[in-house]
Amino acid sequence: MPPPVTDHRDGPRDECGVYGIYAPEQDVARLAYFALFALQHRGQESAGIATAPRGGGIMAIRDQGLVAQVFDEHTLRSLVGDMAIGHVRYSTTGSSEWENAQPIVRDDRRTLALAHNGNLINAVQLHSELRGRGVPFRSTSDSEIIAALLATHDAPRVEDALADVLPRLQGAFSTVVMTEEAVVGFRDPHGLRPLALGMLEQEDGTASYCVASESCAFDLIGARYLREVLPGEMVTLTDGGFRSRIVAESDRQAFCIFEYIYFARPDSRMGGTVLQVARARMGEILWREAPVAADLVIPVPDSGNPAARGLARAAGLPQDDGFIKNRYVARTFIQPGQALRRHGLRLKFNPLPEVVAGQRLVVVDDSIVRGNTTRQIVQMLREAGAAEVHLRISAPPIKHPCHYGIDMSTREEMIAHGRSVEEIAAELGADSLHYLSLEGVYEAVGASRSTHCDACFTGEYPLAGTEEANGKYALEASELPLVRA
Repeated sequence: MPPPVTDHRDGPRDECGVYGIYAPEQDVARLAYFALFALQHRGQESAGIATAPRGGGIMAIRDQGLVAQVFDEHTLRSLVGDMAIGHVRYSTTGSSEWENAQPIVRDDRRTLALAHNGNLINAVQLHSELRGRGVPFRSTSDSEIIAALLATHDAPRVEDALADVLPRLQGAFSTVVMTEEAVVGFRDPHGLRPLALGMLEQEDGTASYCVASESCAFDLIGARYLREVLPGEMVTLTDGGFRSRIVAESDRQAFCIFEYIYFARPDSRMGGTVLQVARARMGEILWREAPVAADLVIPVPDSGNPAARGLARAAGLPQDDGFIKNRYVARTFIQPGQALRRHGLRLKFNPLPEVVAGQRLVVVDDSIVRGNTTRQIVQMLREAGAAEVHLRISAPPIKHPCHYGIDMSTREEMIAHGRSVEEIAAELGADSLHYLSLEGVYEAVGASRSTHCDACFTGEYPLAGTEEANGKYALEASELPLVRA
């Protein structure tokens, strides 16, 4: 499949989404398809589904592209079984090749399929150990390291293998694994990446259980959100329901605060909070922290919509659509010519002069990383006649890379690196700029820093040795190529 056009948004890249279900006599492949459709925002490079009839082998289809491009009626009908797992992928480093699409299927001491969201910071060490034992690899993904550790383990049950393997994994991982007997979901001891448990009630009164990166995947298939999978917890889905076991513990929980701000869908629930509500609160606090004389509030669609509504409500200002968004340009396989490429962002956003001309604008977005997109947005609004452009960002300045499953560029590429807010505003061409304070983020979410990771803002990584491990990764990449997913 041809390579996609580079995304015109220069914000953080979504990581991956995972899903798993055990539902005998149900169309599990179709349920997985729609769940992945709901999780499409978490990864647009590849998609895959694996299914298995109990005791009867594993079938998998995976390819580069969106969920709707990879699967059709014919492929879905070929995936039969009592259980299924699925994956949508954005590779946080390295190439986007078919071999790195998931679910990964291995047939060693046991046959299994695995789908993973996160990064292992000790991938190089584990990969070297497995290669030293003669274990072959077909991909360059650290996800296959987890699959190989489980597939080559001599424990009779995958749960027992996982209880031994999980404490050896360092980093972020919310993962689903499927054998010929069960589906197992598990989460790293720090709870860096999300994983939720849901229940699907059948017409005959029985219930099936599923896990997903976000609760919005349950809504689309008619399942009910039960709770989050706990950090270090393993949940096994079988024909008897589900059973739970804590297999690794940590004295420091560190759920990614950026999930609340950016990654997860607004209709998902995390930490007891519906994100649409939390993001509106961020807008309210933005206005409290930095009011300005203005006429109109506009969001950068769609990421800035909830915070813009909250800010406009708090300010008592009207809100309108200053941009029309082309919702079909995010993923295309038609390369624009050089003349069109110069127009860049206009492929995605088109300003409305009739709305913005002569107006003092408060422009709301959720984050700025490199600043390329924001700079073009300000310029387009100026060209459309805006009198003033005041940027309000519902996240603190991003100054540090994420090593736990999110692609945020390098420090040197980040516009906030080594610059004051005033210098950034001048660089972007804005009349004023205010980032939401870190305290404001936690107030909006109703959470504590002690249980979350905010390293992209503060540089305080919750896992010891994170930057050292990734430095070693970079040094050895030429000899030991791995990509993280």
